[in-house]
Amino acid sequence: MSTSVLFWRRTDVEGFERLELVVGPDGVMARSTVICLEAGGFRLDHLWRLDGDWRAQSVKVERWNAHGHGVLRLERAGTGWRVDGAPRPDLNGAEEPDLSVTPFCNTFPIRRTPADAGASLTLDTAFVDGPALTVARSRQRYDRQGPGRVRYVDLGLSQGFEADLVVDETGLVLHYEHLFERVTPPAP
Repeated sequence: MSTSVLFWRRTDVEGFERLELVVGPDGVMARSTVICLEAGGFRLDHLWRLDGDWRAQSVKVERWNAHGHGVLRLERAGTGWRVDGAPRPDLNGAEEPDLSVTPFCNTFPIRRTPADAGASLTLDTAFVDGPALTVARSRQRYDRQGPGRVRYVDLGLSQGFEADLVVDETGLVLHYEHLFERVTPPAP
């Protein structure tokens, strides 16, 4: 079992994320806090449970902002999803969740994108708007550009948005064009 702590800084607005990642033989758990000035300012905690293939099984998102406190739970249910315990047929077939405020969930499809330059993976997602705590179906594509480089193309809710991503050997984002960059704290 390995445990690591990752930090990302937003590059488009003031924002910061601290994520604790625990990778074990049977699955992955991640717990994170995001503080951001986007959408009037918010704090958002998210807790992920993934299987051993890095497929999301559930995510709990808890948000505090000027409108108060809210919680959203998204859980895999066969080939579909439940939101706050209720089935969401509109999300049937969506392969993974995509939480708007973190580059962490890009790792799930990146790890399944074939390694050869020019290879692509297209998938539907259960897109979670973190500040609004809403879930909608969306479509995206990952184009492998070479070792450690992937192009993200939004084909759904933000159609036309594209970004180059630089990732480490495990598929975790180091740099997400326009939005995020991983930072390393100085040694104690």
